[in-house]
Amino acid sequence: MASLDQDLGPVLDKDGVRLTVDDAIATVTLTNPAKRNAQSPALWRALAQAGRSLPGSVRVVVLRAEGKSFSAGLDRQAFTPEGFDGEPSFIDLARGSDAELDAAIAEYQEGFTWWRRSDVVSVAAVQGHAIGAGFQLALACDLRVVADDVQFAMRETSLGLVPDLTGTHPLVGLVGYARALEICATGRFVGAEEAERIGLANLAVPVDQVDAAVRDLSGALLAAPRDAVIETKALLRGAQERTYEEQRGAERAAQARRLRDLAGVGD
Repeated sequence: MASLDQDLGPVLDKDGVRLTVDDAIATVTLTNPAKRNAQSPALWRALAQAGRSLPGSVRVVVLRAEGKSFSAGLDRQAFTPEGFDGEPSFIDLARGSDAELDAAIAEYQEGFTWWRRSDVVSVAAVQGHAIGAGFQLALACDLRVVADDVQFAMRETSLGLVPDLTGTHPLVGLVGYARALEICATGRFVGAEEAERIGLANLAVPVDQVDAAVRDLSGALLAAPRDAVIETKALLRGAQERTYEEQRGAERAAQARRLRDLAGVGD
């Protein structure tokens, strides 16, 4: 894929993650194609740091990856007795207390939680394999543009684990409980055509057109006033938890704020 990054110098470049910012668009790039962008606790911390490092000017965040694979998932070194240098191995974590294990997983999840915050719209550009943690990272974003060679799979269950990097909630929201269960329990691959058909992907295009499609989508997202997009995103994000009547009330309150703002009238 041709780079979406601008030659402005990275805001962050560490542990397989690079963040660049060009005015209203930030790009977070996974930068370890030699290992198919396999993930580690250090990478998850770098992703969380990228979220904390976004300037207030950013409205759209693009997530992309170098190489032929978006992310092959968790680096299998995590399951070895020695684990990663300077990190407790997963075996060591399993021997800790419930509170220690919960805190460790919660820290890992922080790299996946900020992508849906209300003040930005996040777009994942996904090519090749997006397996396990890679699938969940793509699911962490608001929108997904996929290449025609994409292969999603949730392999955690096949390894005797569960998806724990925040992917289960958006997956059920996108495809429904029964389809989500089938995808997770079987660990099968979901290709581009099916991903678009069942709602995992907003758009599927040839691999050499992904960057152009993401640029077009980013431009369209920037066309509307920022505050209107923020209010609309918040409305849609909360719709699943609200009743119909509660959602009606939320719409009224949001519209009242927008009308007052446009009219220059304070609350």
